[in-house]
Amino acid sequence: MSSVEFRPCDPEVAPASELLSEMRVELAELYADPARLDVPVLNPSDLRPPVGIYLVGFDGESAIAGGGVRGLSEGTAEIKRMFVRPVARSRGMAGLLLTALERQAAELGYGAVRLDTGPKQQHALRLYRSAGYQDIPPYNDNPFACFWGEKRLAG
Repeated sequence: MSSVEFRPCDPEVAPASELLSEMRVELAELYADPARLDVPVLNPSDLRPPVGIYLVGFDGESAIAGGGVRGLSEGTAEIKRMFVRPVARSRGMAGLLLTALERQAAELGYGAVRLDTGPKQQHALRLYRSAGYQDIPPYNDNPFACFWGEKRLAG
C-alpha cells in the first residue's frame, strides 16, 4: 500500500456511500441483525461540517477506508462508522483512519472523542484500547455495544 490520503467526502455520495453500505452489510452478517446500525440513529447530516465530517482514505484512486466524526455535545465528538475494506486490512489502516478522525475532531473544536464497539469486533476493541481510549459508562443506547470509550484530545 502506498501512502494513504484522507479526504472529506459527503456520506451520501460515492465512494463514501459505498463504504457505508459495505459496512452495513458486513455488520448485519456479523451480528445476524440488519438493524445493527440503526441504534443509535445516525443521520448523514451528522457527518457534515460544521459539526461533523466523513473521511475517505484513498490509496491512489482507490477508496479503501472511511469513518466519521459527529458532535455529541459542546466539546465532545463521537467517532462513527469506521470501516476498512478487506483488501486493505491487517496493514495498520484502521489505526491511520482513527488518527485522522481524531485530528479532524480536534480541528472541529472538540476536546474529547467517544466511541463504542460490539463484542464481535475484538480487533476494534484492541485498536481503541491501544490508542488510549478509556472505559466509560454507556453514553448511548446501543444494544450491540460492549465497550464505550473516551479519549481526551491534545491541544
